[in-house]
Amino acid sequence: MKLLVVTASVRENRVGGIIGDWTTEFATNHAGFDEVESVDLRELNLPVFNEPNHPMAQDYKYDHTKKWSAIVDSADAIIFVLPEYNFFAPGSLVNAIDYLTKEWAYKPAGLVSYGGASGGMRSAQSIKPLLNTVKVVPMSESVSFHMVNNYIDGEQVRADKMHDESAAAMLDEMVRWTKALTSLR
Repeated sequence: MKLLVVTASVRENRVGGIIGDWTTEFATNHAGFDEVESVDLRELNLPVFNEPNHPMAQDYKYDHTKKWSAIVDSADAIIFVLPEYNFFAPGSLVNAIDYLTKEWAYKPAGLVSYGGASGGMRSAQSIKPLLNTVKVVPMSESVSFHMVNNYIDGEQVRADKMHDESAAAMLDEMVRWTKALTSLR
């Protein structure tokens, strides 16, 4: 089983990459998945959705879409690492999801959010209807970093017991759902 960790923020001077690295390392050490791969939407650099055909057709014209399709298609489960912008998920993540349809279907998704006082929880909640639309199963268990800068030490996350326990519970549940959804994929 392969887990894909997607870092959603594309901003300069972001902490998303640091949170994404922590999430990838935690998931790898958890060992519930045979393989853990990470992708950073900033590095992928998808333009605003520009394919001429509907994603359901999987008739992609552009190399960036073909690359993104292959990355998502190869995964059995996904964790989205996302900040909160204006009480909502970042446009970069909405755009990345909109690029594909079938590649997302019947995969569980974990959400690792971060932000100020809300810890990005509104962002996590706002993306769930879109995930449901492309047949992704968002987990109830999640991780949120409230006042995220309190947990950043240079280029590393100083997670506390609550973060570790939340991440372990989320990954445990994702393993169960990944196995259960395999026959549908």
